[in-house]
Amino acid sequence: MRYAQGGGLTAVQRARREQVRLRAAELFACGYTDEQVARELRVTRMSANRWRRAWTCGGGAALVSKGPASLPRLSDAQFARLEAALLRGPVAHGWEDQCWTLSRIRRVIGRMFHLSYSLPGVWKLLRRHGWSRQVPARRASERDEEAIAVWKRQVWPLVEPPRRTWARGSA
Repeated sequence: MRYAQGGGLTAVQRARREQVRLRAAELFACGYTDEQVARELRVTRMSANRWRRAWTCGGGAALVSKGPASLPRLSDAQFARLEAALLRGPVAHGWEDQCWTLSRIRRVIGRMFHLSYSLPGVWKLLRRHGWSRQVPARRASERDEEAIAVWKRQVWPLVEPPRRTWARGSA
C-alpha cells in the first residue's frame, strides 16, 4: 500500500493496520481463503495474499508492525525551530512576497540545518506536522474582471508569441 498523500502512517494508524493484519492471521488459521480475508477486512486480495505468505513463513509474529519505514531527519526540537522560522514569514528570509513554497522551505531547511530535502520530502515533513497547502477561499475584492479581459485580449498576444506545434498534415 502506498501513502501518496500522507507520506506514511502515524503511530496510531500503524497500530490500527497491525490489528488488521493480526485479524487476517486469525482468519488464515480458521481456513479462510485470501479472497475471503480480503472481503472480510476490506483490503485488496494482493495484500491478503502477501500477508498469508508472511504468516505461512513466520506465523503471527511476521505480521507485527516493524515500525516506521524511516525515521524523520529533523527531530521534534529542530522542527519546532523550523516552524518558528516559517511563522516569521518569507520576507524575514529575504523573499519579496508572503508566499511559502516547497522550494523556499527546502532552502530554509538547508540554511538552518545543513540538510538536503527533496520537494516531496519537504511536503511529507510538513504534512506529518499538521501543515497543509493553503489556497485562497475567495477572489480578491479588488479584482477587476474587465481590466483582466482587456489585458488578455490586447497585451497577452504581444507578450506570448503564437506557439508552433508538431502535427501531421499539410505544411
